Amino acid sequence: MTGDRKPLEDDTKSVRRPPEMDARNVRQVLERDAEAHGFCVVGITSAKSVGDTRDKLANFLDQGFHGSMSWLEEAFERRTNPNALWPEAKSIIMLAMNYGPDTDPLENLGNPKVGSISVYARHRDYHDLMKGRLKGIAGRLKAKTKHGVKVFVDTAPVMEKPLAASAGLGWQGKHTNLVSREHGSWLFLGSIFTSYEFEPDRPEVDHCGSCRACLDACPTNAFPAPYQLDARRCISYLTIEHAGPIPHEFRKAIGNRIYGCDDCLAACPWNKFAQISKEAKLVARDDLIAPSLASLLALDDEQFRTHFSRSPIKRIGRNQFIRNVLIAAGNSGDKELAGSVRQLANDEDEVVREAASWALGELG
Repeated sequence: MTGDRKPLEDDTKSVRRPPEMDARNVRQVLERDAEAHGFCVVGITSAKSVGDTRDKLANFLDQGFHGSMSWLEEAFERRTNPNALWPEAKSIIMLAMNYGPDTDPLENLGNPKVGSISVYARHRDYHDLMKGRLKGIAGRLKAKTKHGVKVFVDTAPVMEKPLAASAGLGWQGKHTNLVSREHGSWLFLGSIFTSYEFEPDRPEVDHCGSCRACLDACPTNAFPAPYQLDARRCISYLTIEHAGPIPHEFRKAIGNRIYGCDDCLAACPWNKFAQISKEAKLVARDDLIAPSLASLLALDDEQFRTHFSRSPIKRIGRNQFIRNVLIAAGNSGDKELAGSVRQLANDEDEVVREAASWALGELG
């Protein structure tokens, strides 16, 4: 938009003021850019729109539901106040990338000889994929608005799900995960903080109604109440975040889930609107769709690192992963695995040895 012409002192020349930035135009360009780089939905919220996030996280921590995830306490202030993380932030752009699977995410649970890996970890690490693209989008936004930007994907103290709900991307279902009427439960989230002030979107309303399919689907009863999660009972927490021996009370319920759990996500009826991901880098690797337990038990540290290169599974390390596979082996009833399990009973790692001993007992 061109500014008014302003006379100079001698009234013989005129100058043109820099064009003012049209916020609607910026938003349209942002959305086109995001779509071109694989993001299926964009929403914007104010950096001050934290709602009841602070109270909910405080209650979660007070009840000890976070287990060993001490970083949730350590970064409490920054996590519940975006301006404590970056004082200049005025708007938060939330972006989602669809990773909808092309097969039934729970089909492996009926085959005890293979391991079941959460859909989100069957392909390239989404952190790397999304962060690179978000940096590009943020850089172009900065160039257009002349305002500062910061990019976050999961690893920073940012409450992505409440912010995404506030930005209208979906709502937090009774399983505490984000649900979208257009995309179901299969969404990766990332954020761009900016000092540019956008008009915020309206938050999405809750569409769960009386449904409790996700709560009833949980194998370990990790939901003490709707919209509350006790991570200490969650299979995703136990197989990914928890570093020590897995409590015996959960081992049978874990079944053959060796990295994460999709049961509550897959149970959501809103997934009937979900679409298969079109992102080539989020296509499941063939060797991670239904890997045999026998092949996984044979991995040493170097082989593990090579096999799971560029996979989110790599971050938990070989010992923790083998612990998970041993739990699955113990639940398999497959006595042919006993030889491999017996070798791991002499492993250098104490947690692996304990899991192997338990698995041998289960295999008789």
